[in-house]
Amino acid sequence: MAFQKDFLWGGAIAANQAEGAWNKDGRGPAKTDVTTGGSVKEPRYVTFVDKDGNPGKVRNGQPIPDGAKYAVLDDYYYPNHDGIDFYHHYKEDIALFAEMGFKMFRLSISWSRLFPHGDEEIPNQKGIEFYRHVFKECQKYGIEPLVTIWHFDTPLYLEEHYGGWNNRKLIDFYERYARTCFTEYKGLVKYWLTFNEINNTIMMLNLFGNQAGSKEHQEGYQQLHYQFVASARAVQIGHEIDPDNMIGCMICGITFYPGTCDPRDILANRHMWEKSIFYCGDVQCKGKYSTYATRLWKEHEVHLDITNQDLIELKNGTVDMYTFSYYMSSLETTHEADEMVSGNFATGAKNPYLQYSDWGWAFDPQGLRYYLEMIYDRYERPLMVVENGLGAFDTVETDGSIHDPYRIDYLREHIMEMSKAIDNGVNLIGYTTWGCIDLVSAGTGEMRKRYGFIYVDKDDAGNGTYDRSRKDSFYWYQKCIATNGEDLN
Repeated sequence: MAFQKDFLWGGAIAANQAEGAWNKDGRGPAKTDVTTGGSVKEPRYVTFVDKDGNPGKVRNGQPIPDGAKYAVLDDYYYPNHDGIDFYHHYKEDIALFAEMGFKMFRLSISWSRLFPHGDEEIPNQKGIEFYRHVFKECQKYGIEPLVTIWHFDTPLYLEEHYGGWNNRKLIDFYERYARTCFTEYKGLVKYWLTFNEINNTIMMLNLFGNQAGSKEHQEGYQQLHYQFVASARAVQIGHEIDPDNMIGCMICGITFYPGTCDPRDILANRHMWEKSIFYCGDVQCKGKYSTYATRLWKEHEVHLDITNQDLIELKNGTVDMYTFSYYMSSLETTHEADEMVSGNFATGAKNPYLQYSDWGWAFDPQGLRYYLEMIYDRYERPLMVVENGLGAFDTVETDGSIHDPYRIDYLREHIMEMSKAIDNGVNLIGYTTWGCIDLVSAGTGEMRKRYGFIYVDKDDAGNGTYDRSRKDSFYWYQKCIATNGEDLN
């Protein structure tokens, strides 16, 4: 096995899925706080009150009606409100991560916990202190925090009063927020990610069959451009405040394959890589838009608000490392498929050579190696896999034990492929499994879609003790880390 001696083994969570305490100690709401629970068959909804005072809901990702205001309604369950109550359990949870041997713990900061509206000049001190306590707890055990500055949690006030990332002003608000993070946590945090799965904005437009039009693409590409500039500014500020900071992008990584050897499929697959994966990575790693960007914009009559100063910022604010999530691969074809995938954030033609999870995700460890080798060859920057894991149903036995060999099998196969990529020359420096402790699913809002090594006693309706317990995979990952990936049995 090829993992370097100081390889950063660990796990990952996100504030909006884990913290809870959604309205405690001065925190303001984010869109996840007005998003209902769902399931693999039932979508999540965003709730509102319209201009006439009538309650309503729209499918998550769709705009609310003109004049409406986001609202928490009495008749709905909002699973992110409590998450897994990491806010009050963080000491216990970090101790369990340390028991597993974590070298790194990836988590995010809730923007609205530091700046409740997002446009304030002075941060919420209670929010500042909460994360300081978390990072010091990590330091106590020798665990490096990997901190995501934005993980799908723009303050709701910025969404309502400024139009969210459609507004250039958000660059300045994000810059103030990022500067606060870098300043307050200097010496406690070295590893940072600017935006989580930044490519989702445009990848989701067509990936799941909604065939968005020119208006949606105009908004999507414009939002991305403002986020690119905000990220580039954050990188420069982070390096200025502490030259030791290691700041990365974070891409939703999917390996795309052509469905057939038809040249039209080959070309369609290349274009999918360019739009969904390379578009964001190229800007954040190379500091400029690549040539195919012009084609993408023309396809949907996109005209960006982009200045010369923006281009300078992009050039000067390239990231130090490339990080990504990886769960599955996908087929791209111009032909009618024999069988289609249907599930949570999964669609398209089904790959007959792969197995699929209960949520429709393809099990494809070799796709991870393909992605690692492709991306390292393109950017030649250190890589981290910062999300990877299997969401599955877990059963608590009568004696309290939880046997999850399916999770161990999934992780083992992916770790083996990571090792092969390293042997082939890839500079992979870290691996943080997703949902190292059970948390609220981003896609469905469920608890039963469990990823963790640590079981949390909470169900899909929010009932439970929130007690933590170790699964079989806890001890397996503990052994994996202790042997630096050598013993995967």
